[in-house]
Amino acid sequence: MSMMDKLKQMLKGHEEQAGQGVDKAGDYVDGRTRGKYSGQVDSAQERLRQQMGSEQTGQNDTGREDPPR
Repeated sequence: MSMMDKLKQMLKGHEEQAGQGVDKAGDYVDGRTRGKYSGQVDSAQERLRQQMGSEQTGQNDTGREDPPR
């Protein structure tokens, strides 16, 4: 069993919290690098969400939810 399979099992039922953690980690990296690698960070966040199966809709490119209109 691969490491990713083990993580998926652990996160089952907690996809929203995992997605929030991915967003928070990406925001931290963006802050520390002053946005220099924001494109790469966004790509990494998206790939992690896809890998974990926690694909969240209704979010803009910063990972935060779009405000209601």
